[in-house]
Amino acid sequence: MSSAADHPDVFLPYQQTLWQTIEGNQLTVVEKSRRTGFSWALGAIAASVAGASRAAGGQDVLYMGYEKDMTREFIDYVAEAAKSFQIAASAVEEFVFPDPDRPDKTIGAFRVKFASGFEAIALPSVPRALRGKQGLVILDEAAFMDDLPEVLKSALALLIWGGKVVVVSTHNGEANAFNGLVNDVRGGRQKGALLRLTFDEALAQGLYRRICLTRGIAWTPEAEAAWRTEILAIYRDNADEELHVIPNPASGVYLPGTLIEARSVEGIPVLRFNGPTDMALWPEAQRRTQVLDWCEAEILPVVAALDTSEPHVMGEDFGRIRDLTVLWVLAIGASTVRQTRLVIELRGTPFEQQRDILFYLCDRLPKFSRAKMDKGGNGAYLAEVALQRYGSRIEAVQFSEEWYRTEMPPMKAAIEDGMFVLPRDRDVHTDLRSLKLIRGVARVAERTRVDETASRHGDAAIAAALAYSASRAEPMAYEYEGAPQRGLPRPVWRDRGDDADWDDGDGARGGSMPVLRGAGW
Repeated sequence: MSSAADHPDVFLPYQQTLWQTIEGNQLTVVEKSRRTGFSWALGAIAASVAGASRAAGGQDVLYMGYEKDMTREFIDYVAEAAKSFQIAASAVEEFVFPDPDRPDKTIGAFRVKFASGFEAIALPSVPRALRGKQGLVILDEAAFMDDLPEVLKSALALLIWGGKVVVVSTHNGEANAFNGLVNDVRGGRQKGALLRLTFDEALAQGLYRRICLTRGIAWTPEAEAAWRTEILAIYRDNADEELHVIPNPASGVYLPGTLIEARSVEGIPVLRFNGPTDMALWPEAQRRTQVLDWCEAEILPVVAALDTSEPHVMGEDFGRIRDLTVLWVLAIGASTVRQTRLVIELRGTPFEQQRDILFYLCDRLPKFSRAKMDKGGNGAYLAEVALQRYGSRIEAVQFSEEWYRTEMPPMKAAIEDGMFVLPRDRDVHTDLRSLKLIRGVARVAERTRVDETASRHGDAAIAAALAYSASRAEPMAYEYEGAPQRGLPRPVWRDRGDDADWDDGDGARGGSMPVLRGAGW
């Protein structure tokens, strides 16, 4: 079976990627801009697949579009590609076959027969048309089919016997079944490959150059810019969905309150440290003693009770003045359910004391394997010192629209499937409910006022997403670390003027908070 690599100058880069992705996956889902040439490329792929022998991976190709003109256009693409590739094939023919559900009726279709014994068939988008068939199924502009859920059910059933399914479409609303499939693949609930192509990405990869070539006109940057402006003007208010691959939102609510409540349990600690307004001006010894006392009183009892057989991960969203820093700890259970074990919220806490609390926590987490931390703005400091201390277990994350698009659906899928257990806490729930669909992507929409002096900006929701993302990362190797002997003296602060530092109780000094485990102090 030939591939895109055999015809590199014929296909644009994204068309080559499509071909390669189909070759390597049973299910390929493509969310795309209008008129980017995917149907033409799929015609070439269909000719290659149906024209190959069984030993070379050949099989029937079953195409569905949402209207008859699409099916005729596609089958013409197949015939054109067969001629170009010099694959022995018949002319396009129209035929009918018995309706599996209504013996007195027939279903009309178009096809091209190949010398290999396989066919490329263009069918109407009715689920029963796939009954009893096998091969590569192509669903084109799937979001506009009358009964897409049933068509998908029929198509995906073919995977059982080694078939392949390609679902390609422009979006048709956030609530559409196509967008549901996109989010299922992106969220990991449906195994498959996901491709995304916007109008501007297609232009960057040569779409307008190819249009100029086929029309026999000269390409210039100015002409391309003018053409882009013209196309955007045609779609106007629909450009986001039709060209920029942003499904029109339904209600905009990302995590309904009823879902959050259903996945929440009592007893998960949510610890809060509120630094006094002048804390940053205190002497360093006083600041460090204050947070150490708090850590020992609040954090130590929680981490001492954690199951040492479970891997633990953490997500951190940073805040200093208006926003909170939130540390979200997950345990990965034997059943792979992500159990929230601890949430820590820091408000008005100086940078160095945030570092001290972070180190205190992470030093004591059993099987601490991974953390993803906010490195935006001032958060870069905390992420950097954590990376210096814990090495490759730390990933510093720069938030972007693509990050939200990629990471939010898996968290939502886990919550919906009962694979992510949340704390029953009012403020945490407020943050989770603050996630809204903005231009088709889940983001924190607005601040929520707590009282006259404090507000929240979805900080816990972002920390939760980072923690869940960390839990899906490749696991780190663990090394044995012996527990300290009981009776180890508690570290104390020795204020020696400019040389103030930690003292481990026997005169030894160091510049960072000591790493201590066990119940001996």
